[in-house]
Amino acid sequence: LSSGSEVSLSHSNMSESAKPHHPSPQGKGEKSHGGDFSYVGIDAILEQMRRKAMKQGFELNLMVVGQSGLGKSTLMNTLFKSKVSRNKSVQSNPEERIPKTVEIKSISHDIEEKGVRMKLTVIDTPGFGDQINNENCWQPIMKFINDQYEAYLQEEININRKKRIPDSRVHCCIYFIPPTGHCLRPLDVEFMRRLSKVVNIVPVIAKADTLTLEERDSFKQTIREELRANGIDVYPQKEFDEDAEDRMINDKIREMIPFAVVGSDQEYQVNGKRLLGRKTKWGTIEVENIAHCEFAYLRDLLIRTHMQNIKDITGSIHYETYRVRRLNESNGHLESLLGSLPVKRATVFW
Repeated sequence: LSSGSEVSLSHSNMSESAKPHHPSPQGKGEKSHGGDFSYVGIDAILEQMRRKAMKQGFELNLMVVGQSGLGKSTLMNTLFKSKVSRNKSVQSNPEERIPKTVEIKSISHDIEEKGVRMKLTVIDTPGFGDQINNENCWQPIMKFINDQYEAYLQEEININRKKRIPDSRVHCCIYFIPPTGHCLRPLDVEFMRRLSKVVNIVPVIAKADTLTLEERDSFKQTIREELRANGIDVYPQKEFDEDAEDRMINDKIREMIPFAVVGSDQEYQVNGKRLLGRKTKWGTIEVENIAHCEFAYLRDLLIRTHMQNIKDITGSIHYETYRVRRLNESNGHLESLLGSLPVKRATVFW
């Protein structure tokens, strides 16, 4: 992503009459309320928090899971309008293109937009669902997610821990469903049933332009029913809605899940405008046009409206569940060790 214009923190537009006539510890970007006797200045905390966040930057770790050929890398590049996914090496031997087991590969990028810096890590899982026997293929992914929780936990319990612990925890897993138009495969159900307990899952129907509108709507409805029937709670989880306003917003999102998406990193000119799309003989499928697909809704959820909430649920729910379990295990292990030690009896003389 190209760097955007820097955000100005000066108060040059402030009128001279509004400026204090004596030295003040007031920081840049903070408005003067010298004429308001009742003003305390509590609202200035928002500007302080914004400045601190701008200095520190943000971290976002996204995992993509799905069988080969569903456009995972393309969709990630489309989301961030940049080559953020891993480069696929060209291999001469066709048999080597499909890994024999599920692999975990991640790539990180420092991206910036309008002065806001973010470290984005995209975690890919080549080999998932590509074998004849896919039994337990979710286990390496589950292990990777828990390993990141463990690494964060070990940093937290260090006596001399870092001022800011590097966050490699997986904030969201985008699960790609093949556009069959029928129902979820047993593999889809098993993966989401197990992983939804440890990570935020957002299911998407990949390459949705292969379905008619009627097929798409029917497929989405079938998937929602299967998720409910199997007790699979995908993001945004209903139990974590904070208030009525959140519930109203999230209910609309839940009614749309899974998102029927189309990804493309190819630019075309349509009616004099540059846009990302897929060109066919009968026209151009516009990726960001909600009349063509639901990519824009997915982008808004992951980046523009719910990014912080996704990270908050990762930290306060999924990681916290792991942390409590691990500490209980450690305490139980310590108690069993103490219980196995020989107890010396002391004779007391009066």
